[in-house]
Amino acid sequence: MAAPLRSLLAEPRPPGAPPLSWRDWLLTAVCAAAALLEGALRPGQPGGVVAVLLAAGLAPVLLIRRSRPLLAVTVAFGATLIAPALTGGVKAEEGALVYLLVVLYALFRWGSGREAALGLLVVMVKQAAALALSQEPAGDTAGGTAITIAVFALGAAVRYRSGARARELDQVRATERERLARDLHDTVAHHVSAMAIRAQAGLATAGTRPDAATDALRLIENEARQALAEMRTVLRALRTDEPDTPRLADLSGLAAGAGPPVEIEVGAGLGAVAPAIGAAVYRIVQEAVTNARRHARGATHIRVRVTAEESRVRLRVEDDGAAPVPRATIEGYGVSGMRERAELLGGTCVAGPGPERGWHVEAVLPS
Repeated sequence: MAAPLRSLLAEPRPPGAPPLSWRDWLLTAVCAAAALLEGALRPGQPGGVVAVLLAAGLAPVLLIRRSRPLLAVTVAFGATLIAPALTGGVKAEEGALVYLLVVLYALFRWGSGREAALGLLVVMVKQAAALALSQEPAGDTAGGTAITIAVFALGAAVRYRSGARARELDQVRATERERLARDLHDTVAHHVSAMAIRAQAGLATAGTRPDAATDALRLIENEARQALAEMRTVLRALRTDEPDTPRLADLSGLAAGAGPPVEIEVGAGLGAVAPAIGAAVYRIVQEAVTNARRHARGATHIRVRVTAEESRVRLRVEDDGAAPVPRATIEGYGVSGMRERAELLGGTCVAGPGPERGWHVEAVLPS
């Protein structure tokens, strides 16, 4: 029991908390206005003016619910505990205070483990004190506690689901780096082998043909330059066992398989594309075609087009199926992997629904 508790207390705040925006200010204004409106339309409510001022005055805690969730919970529930002292022991019943559930949710969604534990303690102390001071009946206390636990559970569930997805995306990125490293390893090895062969030839002819040795050095310099360019891309990537490095010429093999027919069009001027770029084009097209065959409902055709444009290569994969809402709104791990590979090579990759039908993937890579 002690180990899980220590683990919970040591847990940091989850990353990616949205910054304060106009939406937060709007939410705060709406909650404060709702409290004032309720006070105006509900004469004789328990707590009177104190209840109205309490509900309206606590609305600003919504602005710090993500940045300082423990402080927001402490201020909100401390104020609701003290308020009856200003009303002669009458509990301030203000329906607009329901927005405090958002503060409770934020505590477990965005707070650290220590903040969540302390915030839970604050809420429990408030509930126990309210019951002991007879500020509310036992039934109301039990119901409020159940709602509080449900909100906490919701915040924790969203938090850990988001964390799991982030870890899965990190795994996708790591896997894509490994695959890219494997592809690049073969191209760099090719350059190094060529350098070794040229050096051996230069040494063999240096005594009888000095000019041949000079030519060999020029060729070695060129191969070294290309190898260094490839090595800059492979930095920080890891190598794993994978099939041989794919090439642009292998794209035609993707047309085979079950599902809608695939039309592959490769433009002219792609013969000089670096092997690393050719491998990236193949991998992105492979993933895009696989996704289209799996998810494009009612698709009758998949089109792949690869063209050379000055110093870059552009590829586009599109289908004519009906793009379901989940594909348009939730980025899958395959899309993340395609984007990761493109960005590692200094390019871009975007995916989304077409203007009329289908799903489109477009990538631009430096050539």
